[in-house]
Amino acid sequence: MRVLSELVRRPAALIGLVIVGLVVFGALFAPWLAPFSPDVQLPDGATDEGMPLPPGTRFLLGTDPLGRDLLSRLLFGARTSLVIGLVANGIAVAIGLIVGISAGYLRGFFGNLLMRFTDLMMAFPALLLAIALAALLKPSLWIVVMVIAMVNWVQVARIAYTETRGLVERDFITAERSLGAGHGRILLLHILPHLVPTAVVWGTLGVATTVLLEATLSFLGIGVQPPEASWGNIINDNQSYFQTSPWLVFIPGAIILATALSFNLIGDALRDILDPTQRGRG
Repeated sequence: MRVLSELVRRPAALIGLVIVGLVVFGALFAPWLAPFSPDVQLPDGATDEGMPLPPGTRFLLGTDPLGRDLLSRLLFGARTSLVIGLVANGIAVAIGLIVGISAGYLRGFFGNLLMRFTDLMMAFPALLLAIALAALLKPSLWIVVMVIAMVNWVQVARIAYTETRGLVERDFITAERSLGAGHGRILLLHILPHLVPTAVVWGTLGVATTVLLEATLSFLGIGVQPPEASWGNIINDNQSYFQTSPWLVFIPGAIILATALSFNLIGDALRDILDPTQRGRG
């Protein structure tokens, strides 16, 4: 509750919370909020020339080239994008914590091996690696989740490793060992709790990166496949109408930008709140 109250007192974080709250609300209640089915080609969803309809009273955000309601597709696309963003990033944070804590606590040959593997993964551009993995596998929602998780854990692992290396040298860890505490007790009760703020901050910031990466993969045609809607493939489907019907690209693009920016604002505020060394700065 203290963290939430401090977030609300920060204007930038409050704006981020409001936008994220609206996106989550729209995603959760999409079946009831969407005025039409997202996959139905409506008989009156195009002009007499077969062009998409602009925003109006019947179709609030217009229609796409196939005569489908854009608002309905964006609401259901929010479900897809947020599921991928939250699940993939949660898996990435968990993998990063496991690798980083294991390497920092065990050290020696095993710890060095884990960190050299982490350095190797960091050497590959995340987008190119994600494109290569997605191209090798059959694109689907859960394949995209796995691909994004596989390329996003390395930063968390590096941070967790650095913090764990510092913690294992602290006096309270030495005291626990002298009292006969086992490795499991030390890891679960004394090291992992110290890394929770880091995991929360990186988890929040990582959602923004994950949403952008999912949108990029879907835009390139190797992410979530139609007819399942995601923000990325909505832009991909409509890009050829950029000049004649710009709302089909600008509206989903603006939603992606606002969502990513909001998670970044919340993550920056959480970092300042949870990290005592950041308090009073900025």
